[in-house]
Amino acid sequence: MKLTINDLYDLTHTKAADYLKGYTYPWEALEGIKGLILEIGKTLSLDEYDHPEEDVWIAKDAKIYPNNYIGGPCIIGHGTEVRPGAFVRGSALVGDNCVVGNSTELKNVILFDNVQVPHYNYVGDSILGYKAHMGAGSITSNVKSDKKLVVIKNEGELIETGRKKVGALVGDCVEVGCNSVLNPGTVIGRNSNVYPVSCVRGVIPEESIYKAKDNIVKKEA
Repeated sequence: MKLTINDLYDLTHTKAADYLKGYTYPWEALEGIKGLILEIGKTLSLDEYDHPEEDVWIAKDAKIYPNNYIGGPCIIGHGTEVRPGAFVRGSALVGDNCVVGNSTELKNVILFDNVQVPHYNYVGDSILGYKAHMGAGSITSNVKSDKKLVVIKNEGELIETGRKKVGALVGDCVEVGCNSVLNPGTVIGRNSNVYPVSCVRGVIPEESIYKAKDNIVKKEA
């Protein structure tokens, strides 16, 4: 199945494009997100971005509601909303025109432009592609219960990531239904949909509908 960065993402919709081009698979890029943000932050125009505290850059036209926490290193893009109760723990590169919603927590993530994580979401050690949307209460689980290194399960193939923490690698225009859990190392191909209240693991092909573990169907043209 299609697992590479180029398979999953349109790199014209993120400030991380040049960085991501240096890797083949998205989980390889998780380690360097902190450093990436610090490097990009140094290049941002103070005419366009506020710099309210060390290692935090927020576009002047972003809508930052009261009663949230934004910790560095972090970049919040143009036109993005950060709503009350959001907890941005750090190492978060948030693109343009995104929504980071009430009681949503972000940690070590790249959100491409137009991503929506609008209600009660946890997104950690993950990359969400252009126009990806997580329904209310859906989360990325980024650590296995046995605390072993995360393995990507691609049909019969087991791909070692070498990382204890890997959340979900979610392709462009993916819709994740409410109250779903994306287990460690989940990969979802572009333009796929996940039914609400799903427990997802492994690799979901592009242009698919995930109804249950053994019920994944191709979208009709």
